[in-house]
Amino acid sequence: MRALCWEGVNDLRVETVPDPEIVNPRDVVLRVTMSTTCGSDLHFIDGYLPTMREGDVIGHEFMGEVAAVGRKVDSVEVGDRVVVPSFVGCGSCHYCQTDQWSLCDNSNPNAELQEPVLGYPTAGIYGYTHAFGGYAGAHAEYVRVPYADSDCFAVPDELSDEQALFASDAWPTGYMGADFCDIEPGDTVAVWGCGGVGLMAQQSAFLMGAERVIGIDRFPERLKMAEREAGSETIDYTEVESVVEVLKAKTGGRGPDACIDAVGMEAHGTGLTHAYDRVKQSMKLHTDRGAALRQAIRACRKGGTLSILGVYGVMDKFPLGIVMNKGLTVRTAQQHGQRYVPQLLEHVAEGEMDPSYLATHEFSLEESPRGYEMFKEKEDDCVRAVFTP
Repeated sequence: MRALCWEGVNDLRVETVPDPEIVNPRDVVLRVTMSTTCGSDLHFIDGYLPTMREGDVIGHEFMGEVAAVGRKVDSVEVGDRVVVPSFVGCGSCHYCQTDQWSLCDNSNPNAELQEPVLGYPTAGIYGYTHAFGGYAGAHAEYVRVPYADSDCFAVPDELSDEQALFASDAWPTGYMGADFCDIEPGDTVAVWGCGGVGLMAQQSAFLMGAERVIGIDRFPERLKMAEREAGSETIDYTEVESVVEVLKAKTGGRGPDACIDAVGMEAHGTGLTHAYDRVKQSMKLHTDRGAALRQAIRACRKGGTLSILGVYGVMDKFPLGIVMNKGLTVRTAQQHGQRYVPQLLEHVAEGEMDPSYLATHEFSLEESPRGYEMFKEKEDDCVRAVFTP
């Protein structure tokens, strides 16, 4: 089959690779009908995440049609159209049973690569380094899905592929970020980042009862999309002297009740701190550019909630003293997709939300390297590039 492979830093190629097969009786093989780029992919494409190997098939946000079924799979049949969360969950360990799916004890066969750094292994994830399981990704004609009874969710007939696709990763990540905020009526929520996850976090915050949502970014079309699609107020951080002061002014000096970081380790910023981060990152002295997270910590009101969705490694100059002295509650995780997917599909079916607008550009699988280039460089206002094998 054909698949998009990582061949080195900033080197993606579509190549012919072996077809996936049923390995375990709980597996299914999907014929991929649609997959999409994700901002967290850029971290290993740019060389900031270790344990990638030449020839790895990438892609973790996808949906498809069941093409083959293991003998112990009960919930799906050949021909079913399903969406699959990006993290692999076994369904039976303590963490899956308590809806902490990205912490699954059993789905990462390469635990020894994570334990020296994290102390414990996380769940596996498709197409996202060998430290996260070494699973083949979904930018391909076919993909193997382990633990199918836990991880495959039937898509209602009335939903289009574009409506269902983002329930794989972008929407459950953003939804979880808003859920972490314990939003109450009248709350103001600030969200750093107006990409796919940030936009989903903004809309989800409104769904959960926020009175005001403020999106922060630097790209005009993304800021317009936040205003148009989510109904958010917006701040272009390149046009203000201090995002923190603007947020305080917008909230009567109090600060937002909750702040969501939907950016991560390759955040852009301004001034000397951003220059410092870029130099240290380029010299491999730390992995993260922390402008967005530092701003969120400083901006959040006393006793507020900080929800971290961005992917991070080792950050220098992390303002822990501010977190402690302001009494902030910090909630963070990789997304627990299986917890949220049924609810998200119901939101679409009931007309409460439609994430299909994220699919701004569509490519064939053979054109996927160009799709990633456009996505990375934000060319032609690309929010998400979608691939159809």
